Amino acid sequence: MTDGIYILGNDVVFDHLVALLNSLEVNGAKNIPVCIIPYDDNLQKVRVEIASRSNVTLFDNTDSIQFWEDFATVVWTSHAKAQKVWQAKGWAQVHCLGMHRKFCCFDGPFDKFVYFDADTLLMGSLDYIYQKLDEFDWVANDFQYKSDLNYVFDLSSEKLAEIFEIEKLESQIFCAGWFASRKNILNRNNLAELLDKLTSGEAEILSLRGTDQPLFNYLVARSAISFYNFAYHQPALVTGNHWSSQFDVIDCVLYDKGRRLTYLHYMSISAAKFSRLCAGEDVEIPYRDVFLHYRYLNSPETRPKLAPPNLLVRLQRIFKSWGIQRVNNVLFKLRILIKKD
Repeated sequence: MTDGIYILGNDVVFDHLVALLNSLEVNGAKNIPVCIIPYDDNLQKVRVEIASRSNVTLFDNTDSIQFWEDFATVVWTSHAKAQKVWQAKGWAQVHCLGMHRKFCCFDGPFDKFVYFDADTLLMGSLDYIYQKLDEFDWVANDFQYKSDLNYVFDLSSEKLAEIFEIEKLESQIFCAGWFASRKNILNRNNLAELLDKLTSGEAEILSLRGTDQPLFNYLVARSAISFYNFAYHQPALVTGNHWSSQFDVIDCVLYDKGRRLTYLHYMSISAAKFSRLCAGEDVEIPYRDVFLHYRYLNSPETRPKLAPPNLLVRLQRIFKSWGIQRVNNVLFKLRILIKKD
């Protein structure tokens, strides 16, 4: 039985990806094989990086990628509210379709796996996660259940209470940026019935405040997959993992009240900020030195000396932001006029 790690990535999050891969090597996952799932075809730098690492491969099952993109497309195009909102914003039929490629984990080479979003750093051993997968089909370790349920499911939908027990549901939601499961837990046989339910009206309960996360949570809850969240069942024993928390840094490893983190997640901080940081700009990012340590772990001589952007760059950004806002205002007014006609 093969244990492994999946990461969704492309060249846009290349700096994240290198930092994560380096953190895996030195913080307890050196011998665990890693498979990169391509977010899209923007992979030139990623391919070069993979070629330099013996335990890292690129997911190349195009049939699986196509299946999951088609699955997500059918689900979201049956969500009338999503289509109305996204069309008004000028978005595609499926917002961030590439994010749904992480479902390819269930078709990959690993029997048991841990999935990481690229904007994550490993801080400690994953052994306890893989061991828990011997008891449960799905394992999480996050405090998503303490946040607003509306981030995952649409509470304004009357259908939600008809499908799920709300109180039970609140305790079982999880962050789709980091989780563990097993091969084929979600597969083409058990998905057929779920897809029928979704396209028959149940898609309306999926929140629009996420991309793939509402769909992940729906599929796990609706199929009654055995689920365990360390942060819910052992809250006094586990650590936080979100960048907004206050952690202690010891030798570039984070600790929460003396307990070593399993991972740090930089969710919601744009990849562009990290790219600017790695280009030498003095960008304020939580635990910046920790990130830079792992990003340049194997090439410390290339670590940039940080300096603030010059006046010209700052002015360009101000005008760009102003221009984008003006364009959005015009587009909004046009959509209003079109609706009136």
